[in-house]
Amino acid sequence: MMRVLVAMSGGVDSSVAAALLRRAGHDVVGATMKLWGGESDSGCCSVADVDDARRVAQQLGIAHHVFNFTEDFDHHVVEPYVADHAAGRTPNPCVSCNRHLKFDRFLRRAGQLGFDAIATGHHARVVESGGRWHLVRGTDRAKDQSYVLYMLTQAELARTLLPVGELTKPEVRALATELGLRTAGKPDSQDVCFITRSGGRQAFLGDRIPLHPARLVDLVTGEEMGKVPAVELVTVGQRRGIGDPQAGGERRYAVHVDVAGATVTVGSLGDLMDDRLALTDMSWVDLPAAAGTDVAVQMSAHGRPVEAVFAGAGEVRLNEAVRRVAPGQSVVLYDGDAVIGGGIAA
Repeated sequence: MMRVLVAMSGGVDSSVAAALLRRAGHDVVGATMKLWGGESDSGCCSVADVDDARRVAQQLGIAHHVFNFTEDFDHHVVEPYVADHAAGRTPNPCVSCNRHLKFDRFLRRAGQLGFDAIATGHHARVVESGGRWHLVRGTDRAKDQSYVLYMLTQAELARTLLPVGELTKPEVRALATELGLRTAGKPDSQDVCFITRSGGRQAFLGDRIPLHPARLVDLVTGEEMGKVPAVELVTVGQRRGIGDPQAGGERRYAVHVDVAGATVTVGSLGDLMDDRLALTDMSWVDLPAAAGTDVAVQMSAHGRPVEAVFAGAGEVRLNEAVRRVAPGQSVVLYDGDAVIGGGIAA
């Protein structure tokens, strides 16, 4: 039996994670992280989510706590999110939250309180073999969340339990229904918790940094094709709002964002295609991949894995050309279903 602190977000997955661990005979306590202190009408940080987590804990007969990590969240997630947009990058705040809050701050708090391990409701699996820990895709490939956990190392994996990783989402909901948990039919969170549906990114960023109009310039001709209201809101690969979508007989896409020069370069889909990736801030689940290692590369949370070769020093050579990854996005390397590591697109 272990003492396990379960990160309960108020959703069905973390509710069932706590239930499964309780059923297995562990000493379970639930805790909800208060992360975002501002307005929220989406994501997983609302007052209603905290209440749902608390009431599920009551149903399961376990204690429940609320940890206020708003300062850490602002420092490690919100401020970098704003800074990345100001620099023309497209960040992934959910990856930053996992890296700095759920599997660092929360894990450290669990250790301080004498817990043996933490657990979350992520759809992924932690597998031990030969004294080493492996991060593996969840059983439900449609819900697999290993992509957003790629930064976990041996130290974190050794103290992490992912109980729902063996289940499909319908099985999770069925078990929640069987147990009568109030979250059984609750929809999944889909949005960034600190971006409201009513205001969106423009309102959020506009309150924190100046937003600057920019020229749209054709990649081939250098001709100015129009303007966008805020260069900081444009993502490489974006099509909507990039001038005439049929100009030159082809749809137009943002292929480069220059914040300092207030210019967005646009081109065709072919201009976006590339067979190489340059990654920074690499992290590894275990030993770093050697140069020349065959890998499968995933470039978004539910993107199609692409066969590639890791060339070393953050360089990845793809076996086929794909749409360029926006700078700031996470790229994850797999060996089959096992995560090797990942980095940030330069």
